[in-house]
Amino acid sequence: MATDSINWDNLRLFLAVVRAQSAQEAARRLAVDHSTVTRRLHRLEKELGSRLFERTPAGHQLTAAGHRLLEHVERMESTVALLDEDIGGDSQTLTGHVRLGATEGFGSFFLAPHLSHFCDRHPAITVDLLVVPRFINLSQREADLAINIERPQGSSQVCSKLSDYRLRLYASSAYLARHAPLRSLQDLQAHRLFGYVEELSFSTELRYLAALAPHAPTPLRSTSIVAQYTAAREGQGLAVLPCFLAADCPDLVPVLVDAIDLQRTFWIAAPSERRELARVRALWDYLREAVDRNRAFLMGESPTLHRLG
Repeated sequence: MATDSINWDNLRLFLAVVRAQSAQEAARRLAVDHSTVTRRLHRLEKELGSRLFERTPAGHQLTAAGHRLLEHVERMESTVALLDEDIGGDSQTLTGHVRLGATEGFGSFFLAPHLSHFCDRHPAITVDLLVVPRFINLSQREADLAINIERPQGSSQVCSKLSDYRLRLYASSAYLARHAPLRSLQDLQAHRLFGYVEELSFSTELRYLAALAPHAPTPLRSTSIVAQYTAAREGQGLAVLPCFLAADCPDLVPVLVDAIDLQRTFWIAAPSERRELARVRALWDYLREAVDRNRAFLMGESPTLHRLG
């Protein structure tokens, strides 16, 4: 194989197909014809002398050779990005695109307000915020940064503890006015709880209802913490919620405060080569600053979210 004959544009197209998991979706994102994508993929495979994808009903799945090529091409991509930043180093303006993945509640209720100010501080940086009820897969390059509730195990990632946060059991004032008083954990057996669909929860860190009230009725379960929050606001049951999420609704009241005090941890991570990009470092540092200013808010010790200027 003569590597000097390989077209870098074809390698970038290969990356697009990997990330879109189909040639058709990659063509849509790149605004080119599907036939152009497939033709250039065939050309790349011919140049390399290896099949890179298995075409399946589920999409384009990488072969062993494709996985090996992906590692090299992603390193090349990061090197090119760092070179571009270094050549443009005389400019004080950070530019480019950063994708941040986060859990649904933290992403919607804490990160989104702060990211709007980050974008104001760095108007030439575009941020994609992925808020999903699952872990973001950094090894598959779903994002440049991710904030999760479990420490990532991958050796190719830079990882740091971001912050602890507190969860409590909440009910609306209207619910408490209509139902029997809650004085102990035993009283929960007579109340309705809203929680996760445990067999579909993406982390054992979320499976707290079985320990708190194993025999309490759970008529509504959801994979979404925002759905549980919304249901609790309706006054038809109780829900365990992060304090930073419940603080947005003054009608929600923490109950059994002395008996229920759950704490979890947010971790921030990035692929080691992406962490060195200036725009990624800028967002990483901004998020740490935002969290440092809001530790009391995240721990439920203050109702006020402090924005960064």
